[in-house]
Formats: sequence, structure tokens, C-alpha cells
Amino acid sequence: MGSIFNLQQVVNGLQLGSIYALIALGYTMVYGIVRLINFAHGDFFMIGAYAAYGAFFLFNAVLGGSGLPMAGIALVLAMAASGGVALLTNRLAYKPLRYKPKLSSLITAIGVSMLIEYLFSAIPFIGPSFRAFPDILPSRPIQIGPNATISTHALIDIGVAAVLMIGLTVLVRHTALGKAMRAVSQDKDAAKLMGIDVEKVIAWTFLIGGSFAGAAGLLAGMTYPRIFPFMGILPGLKAFIAAVLGGIGNIPGAVLGAYIMGVAETFATAYNSLLGEGIAFAILIVVLLVRPRGILGEKSADKI
Repeated sequence: MGSIFNLQQVVNGLQLGSIYALIALGYTMVYGIVRLINFAHGDFFMIGAYAAYGAFFLFNAVLGGSGLPMAGIALVLAMAASGGVALLTNRLAYKPLRYKPKLSSLITAIGVSMLIEYLFSAIPFIGPSFRAFPDILPSRPIQIGPNATISTHALIDIGVAAVLMIGLTVLVRHTALGKAMRAVSQDKDAAKLMGIDVEKVIAWTFLIGGSFAGAAGLLAGMTYPRIFPFMGILPGLKAFIAAVLGGIGNIPGAVLGAYIMGVAETFATAYNSLLGEGIAFAILIVVLLVRPRGILGEKSADKI
């Protein structure tokens, strides 16, 4: 029984870790390029969930209910909405502060986060209350052992995250944009001298990171079917901790940290639900004490 129970928890942890990974990638990409901890990133996750929620009601009559076409449209709109808001946030809030003290950008990020949350709460047809997320793609259990199952939602979460992460890896390693991202991350001034449009690279970074958070919002809505304007706070913090655990600024590190976080939280929650909510912050304290640069992170002399 114990080993089967553990298998079930591992599956659930990988599912949760996939959602954290998509959010954590946005944190680590932006930090790697701009050296900014974008605390508004969790709200892009929330925007993705609401965009998918809206897509269901807009296209439900045309597509005739739930299914793969609806899920595909919801995913595209969730990623587009979150990526668009991330791009706009960079343009209006972060770009004017690009060469100001880093503390200014950090405080601005917190302000942007609160603005988005309370703005959504004030919109009449959204409001601050919880809403049930529609059953965009019905889930079915699949037996993987005598007492262990995996839901089709878990397979979708893990599969979508894997496809997006593989796509990001290909982009970063094998495209001109990816090479420009790596160059800007290493040395912005040298990148400028080589003719790279640094602001364009930063904009693409926000767009990609925001769209990944939007995809995570859809997956979270399908998996844990309720949404509200403040839903991005805790997942955003936990994904940030995952990025720190893996080594913030390091893309493979963010993914590794997210899956460690997901599995740790699932096992802790099975033991005690309150412990599950606090395990992420315990991990953060241990990481900062033992290995501040994270598992795959490198030493850095940056100062906030």
C-alpha cells in the first residue's frame, strides 16, 4: 500500500510541478535577461485562467460544448491574453525604469501586481468572488496500479508543459532570437555593439514568459476548477521559490526546482494540508541558508 500511495503522490506532484514550471520559466527568463524579479508574473497566470474562462462562454455555442477544439482555443487565447498583458506591462511600467536603481523596478513590480488584482476585482462581470471553472475538457481516471490512478487532466498538464518547455529549449538553443537572448543575458552592452536590438529581445522575453504563465492558468483552472482575481499570489510565490531553488536565471534549473516543489508539496499535503502550504517557504529558507544560488545556479555579484 505504501509504495502505491507514494506512486500516486509522485504523479500528483509531477502534475502540480508542471504548472509551477510554466510559471517559474517566466520568472527565470525575465531575471536572466533584465535582472528583474517580476512579482506581477503570478497575475499573468490569473489572467490566463480568466481568458480561458471567457473563451469557453464565447465559443461554447459555436463549438457545441467541451472537447479538444474548445481546449485548443482556450489555450491559445489564454497564452495570447497573458503574453499581451506581460508585453504591455514591460512597455508601460518596466521600460521607463530600465536604467534606474533595481529597487525601483522591484517596488514597481509589486505595485503592478496589486493594480492588476484589484482592477480585476473591480470589473463588474468578474468581481472578487470565486467562480467555478467550466469543464472545458472532461477528465477520466486511468488505472496505473491496484489503488493508484492518473487522471487525463494530469496527462494533459504534464504533456502541455513538456511540449512548451521543449519548444522553449529549441527556441533558445537553435534560433536567432534564442542566440540574441543568450547574448543579452551575458552582456547587454556587448550585444548592442553587435547590432542586437536589446529592447526587442526583452519584449520577446516578457511575451514568451507571460504566455507560458497564461497556459499554466488554463491548466490550473481545469485541474483545480475555481478561479478568482487573487489566485495568482500563492502559485506565483511558489513558482518564484522553485526558480530560486533551481537557480534563478537558469532555465533547466527553474524546471527542476518546479518539479521538486510540486512533489514536495504533494507529499507534505498528504501528511498535513497546512504543512503542504508552508513547505515551499521552508524550502526557500533552507536554500538561502545552504546554497543561495540554487541547485544549478552560478555565483553572481549582482546587488538589488
